[in-house]
This record gives sequence, structure tokens and C-alpha cells, in this order.
Amino acid sequence: MTDSADNKHNQLLFWGCFIALVTTSFCFIGRVFLVNVWGEQFDLDSAQAGRLLGVGIWPFAVSIILFSLVIDRIGYKTAMYFAFGGHVIYTIMAVSAFFVEDKNTAFQLVYWGSLIAALANGTVEAFINPVVATLYNKEKTKWLNILHAGWPGGLVLAGIITIFLGGADWWIKIAILLIPAITYVAILSKLNFPKSERDSAGVSYREMLQEFGILGAIVVSFLTILQVIDFLTGSGTTELASGTKTGLIALGVLMVAAFGIYTKSLGRPLMFILILIMMPLATTEIGTDAWISGIMEGVVGEKLAGWVLVYTSAIMLILRFYAGPIVKKTTPLGLLVISSILAIIGLKLLATAAGTMIIVAATLYGLGKTFFWPTVLGVVSEQTPKGGALTLNAISGIGMLAVGTLGTAYIGALQTKTQQDALVASAKVSEAVPGLIADGKVTALKEKAVYEIIKYDTVDDTKVEEMIAGLPEANQEPATKLVKEVRDSGNQMALGSMITFPIIMLIGFLGILFYFKSKGGYKPIEIDSGGGSSSDD
Repeated sequence: MTDSADNKHNQLLFWGCFIALVTTSFCFIGRVFLVNVWGEQFDLDSAQAGRLLGVGIWPFAVSIILFSLVIDRIGYKTAMYFAFGGHVIYTIMAVSAFFVEDKNTAFQLVYWGSLIAALANGTVEAFINPVVATLYNKEKTKWLNILHAGWPGGLVLAGIITIFLGGADWWIKIAILLIPAITYVAILSKLNFPKSERDSAGVSYREMLQEFGILGAIVVSFLTILQVIDFLTGSGTTELASGTKTGLIALGVLMVAAFGIYTKSLGRPLMFILILIMMPLATTEIGTDAWISGIMEGVVGEKLAGWVLVYTSAIMLILRFYAGPIVKKTTPLGLLVISSILAIIGLKLLATAAGTMIIVAATLYGLGKTFFWPTVLGVVSEQTPKGGALTLNAISGIGMLAVGTLGTAYIGALQTKTQQDALVASAKVSEAVPGLIADGKVTALKEKAVYEIIKYDTVDDTKVEEMIAGLPEANQEPATKLVKEVRDSGNQMALGSMITFPIIMLIGFLGILFYFKSKGGYKPIEIDSGGGSSSDD
């Protein structure tokens, strides 16, 4: 092909990848907007609803990491077809759930369909990230930011469509996923995908794994076994035999040991640090986004709550397209430090904001989260080019695995705690519902646990309803309304507790920034055709 034909082909390839990422955000936001609907329909508390959100997130890690191990051999196009198939199957299962009368069957369709959707979403990122990093290997951070504008772009587009669908049956809000899915497969199926940068440079498979290292494998193993244990316990409804649990843990240890024997490498220290930072980063961005509409719904109303997420996503969409000059001026690490500070301030303000201050707080939060994910991908790709698709995609996989297994459920548990604090602090609640508050505690509680790690008490809705039912009839409706309003305000306060995550990120990014400054500044590493590496001034 001529240079002109090559450029046109590469542009089509880029935009096909972009639309594939848009599809993943269509999938995500549809579930976010429906989580409260499903919570009511399937009788879920906040943490259980968080688990339902989580199952649509953590399997992303399974597919992105597994495909990253083999994608150079099976080809990017094969992965693309796998992703498309998953998106179609999810749509069929979730739409079918609407028409099923049995509540448990409908829940199972949504639950398992969400898992398949997450596998499809992970597969999308498994091929789009290395494709774009290969196409634009001289400006990886810039183009990965532009690529990942597809995520907020899909949130904005799908969010607006969903909001305007209003009271339409929720199966329609799921079915719109097929529009971008069919579009990306129609574009990409006709194109040729490039050979990976690692493969072209002659870097061996073992060298790729060595970049990730034993330390990275330990993190993946821990989070994966944690999720498998939860799966086998039916999300806490059954007890897992101690022998089975021990066997799973032993399996995880053996997998790490085998990886270590083969690679004989702990991995790049910088890679491991970024892996650790990626866990709170993913929870800050994806975990908060997964909950923010539900949290703000009780503060600003159902319609406006959706607009908060759409608005912050629009900020991300616009700014990521202009990432090039911003990254050039601040450096990737400087940008990550600034973003962490903005996220801290934005989340803290969102916890108590009302009226127009919600817009101010949401703007700061939107500015903060804009560059997190793609800029970290850029740093990983520029500093561990020998890691190829594995290091580039594994960092995303670990982030999604962390937020899916622990992040969304932890945020849900945070809400139950702040709900209780709000009820205890309200003198009106104590007066309106005698006995609900005693000795500075809510009396109507039940114990819960998530993944056998996050243990918490949640407000027992049944007990609260029984207490209110014992009141004079004239007092029952005002009491119900008051308790709901106070609990909703508690949900909002949970956002303030989430600043712990960007604070951890800020400390980590500052440490890396100072390290590079001591070495003369941040410089991307390039690999030559012989597999060697060098820094580019």
C-alpha cells in the first residue's frame, strides 16, 4: 500500500478500536443506571448491588490478562470476534431477563450475562491497547489518551440516550449496546492488524513475562483466588469447606511458583509500584462512576443524578482529545500528580455539595479522573516496552479485578456505614421512630460480609418497616420519608470517605516523579530490532 493508503487504513483501524471501546462504556453505563432498578426488583442491599456491579467488572481482568498472554499468537482479529460474540450474548441474556417472571431466574440471567459482558469488555482492551501503542509508538501516552476518550464518549452518548428514554422498559436501555457493537465489527473485520512492537523487535515470550514478574503474578493470583472463593460460596450464601479453600489457595501459590520458575524474575520495580497504585486508581474512577448515579439520586433526583455522570464524562471526553499538548507541558507523572489532587478535592466537595456546588464539585472530580487510566497505560507502555501486550493490558486487568472484587462492594459497604452515621446524628429520626436509635447506634441492623474480607452491618429494611408500622397511621408516611431522606444524605457522605484512594495515588505518583527527577527526568524507553532498549531524549 502507498503511504496515503497506509494512513487511511491506520485511521480506520484506530477509529474501529475507538468504537469498540465506546461499546464497553455503553455496557457499563447501562448497568450503572439500572443498578437501583435491579436492586429493587431483586431485593438487594447496597453491598449486594455492588457485587452485581462487580461481576460486570472483575471478569474483565480474566479476559484481558489471558488474551494478553496469547494475543500475539492468535491474532488481534480473533480477539475482536470473541469480544463481539460476548456483547451479543450479554444483550440477549439481559433483555430476556426483563420478560422472565421468576425473579431468581431473571437475576441469574442478568448476573451471568454481566459476567460475559465483562469478559467481552476485557477482550476489547486486550487488542485495542497494543494495536494503538504499535501504530503510534513514538507518542504512546498521547494516542492512548485519545483512544480512551472512547470510554467517556460512550458514557456521554449512552447516558444521554438512556436519560431521554426515561421511563421506557429497561430492556430497551440494554439493547442499544448492539448499535456500537455491530459498528466496530463491521469496520474492523475488513482491516489488517499490525504486528506487535514486541514481536517486531524480536523480544522473546519469556522476556515479556519477566517484565511483569513474580510480584505482579502474586497480585493477580491473590485477587483471582479471592473472587473464585466468593463464586463458590454463592456470594456468601453457602459455606465453603476449609479443604476446598485451602486447595484454591495452594493452587494460587503453585501458579505463582510455576511463573517464578519459568521467568526467574521479580519483575520491573516500577511495574510493581504502578500495579499497586492501579488498584486505588481503578476504584477512584470506575468504582466511583459505578456508584455515583445511585448515590446522587437521593440528593438531586433520578434524572439529575444521571446527568452528573454524563457531565463528568463529557469533561473527560473533551480533555483526552487534547492530551498531547497537556502531557508535553506537564510530563505524564506531573499530570498524574495534578489529577490526584483534583480528584481529592472534587470527591470531598461532592460529599456535602448541594445546588450549584454540585456542578463545581463534579467539575473538579471530572478534571481529576480524566487522565488517570490512559496516562498510567502510557507510562507502562513507555517504561516496559518489552512487556508488550502483557504489561500494557495486565495493569488494566489488575485495576478492574481490584475494583470488581473489592472496590464496588467496599464503596457499597461505606454507604451502609455513612447511612447509619446520618441516622444516629438526626434528632428528628430518633423522635419520629422511637427505638430505631439507642446508645448512639442503629438498632435495626444485620451482619453482612463481602468476599470474607469486608465485614459490615447494614440497616435492616424489614426491621425498620416493622418499627414504622407500629406507629400511629398518620405518622407512618412522614417517618418513612424522613428515614429515606436521611439515609440518602448518608449515601452522599460516603463520597468523602473515598478520598483515601486518590490520597494513596498522590503519594505513589509523587514518589515516582521524584525518582525520575533524581535520574535526570522522565524519558520513554524504546526497543530496537534486536530486542535491546534505550531511552529517548
